[in-house]
Amino acid sequence: MARLQISNSLFSPAVQAAGCMVLAGACFALVNTALQGATMLHGAAGPSVTFWQYLIALAFYLPWIFRQGTGAWHTGQMVAHLVRVGFAVGGVQLWTLGLAAVPIWQAIALILLSPFFVTLGAGLFLRETVSPARWIAVIFGIIGGCIILAPWSDRFQLAALLPVGAAALWAASSVVTKSLTHKDSPETITLYLLVLLSPANAAIALGTGFALPTSAIWLVVFAGLATAFAQHILVRGYALADAAFLQPFDHLKLVFNIGLGALVFGFYPDGNLWLGTGIILAASAFLLRQETRLARAGKAAA
Repeated sequence: MARLQISNSLFSPAVQAAGCMVLAGACFALVNTALQGATMLHGAAGPSVTFWQYLIALAFYLPWIFRQGTGAWHTGQMVAHLVRVGFAVGGVQLWTLGLAAVPIWQAIALILLSPFFVTLGAGLFLRETVSPARWIAVIFGIIGGCIILAPWSDRFQLAALLPVGAAALWAASSVVTKSLTHKDSPETITLYLLVLLSPANAAIALGTGFALPTSAIWLVVFAGLATAFAQHILVRGYALADAAFLQPFDHLKLVFNIGLGALVFGFYPDGNLWLGTGIILAASAFLLRQETRLARAGKAAA
């Protein structure tokens, strides 16, 4: 698979990374919509859907694997890959189970806890500098999400805790992903994720079986293909910028998921949608401006 290329003369690495994060968020919103349709509307079992989703994503990568040969598998960080996949397995299983029980917008509201975990992990384990600007952007992004969703007015069921668990595990996976980008290519990182996820998901799916309702098959196929593309773009973003910097842009997936949830399922969240969305966009724009200004100042000093 050809690596995503964006002209450095037009965009700084910070802008490229932010764009990758936004594009990945849009792709994951499409994945979530397909998964919720397969599980909530067509009755497919969550573990079965997850197994096929990531197996199809792996098949999407096979042509690139054949072209690269043994070089695609070169890594000196196998333990880190295994740790990342362990976190990812738990996250995707909890997330798929959550989508089968709660509306997309509610699940996304709870997944917004993830940036707090990522920012903390980036500072503690990756030794990244978590500047006040980054904290401000993350906090205001969360506030925007709360204003949109007004979670205090909803009756949360026990299943709503599943996305919270997914948020924590995915945050840990994101921190490990950023660490892996120092030595491995985005293609190799994505390849190991998909290859190692398949047997793990297969073991979990043994309890429910691997059969899918006929009406859900094409939704799962689409989710698998979109997952492969989204994972690749996501890793590219982490290769270009700090994990803590990228988290506020992850908030934009809230807008995509709310829009698709309303359009496809008729899920309309409580709260002031436009005010919250405006705060999220303003927080992301503020952080991007701050980081671009710092990058230019660093080049000028050099």
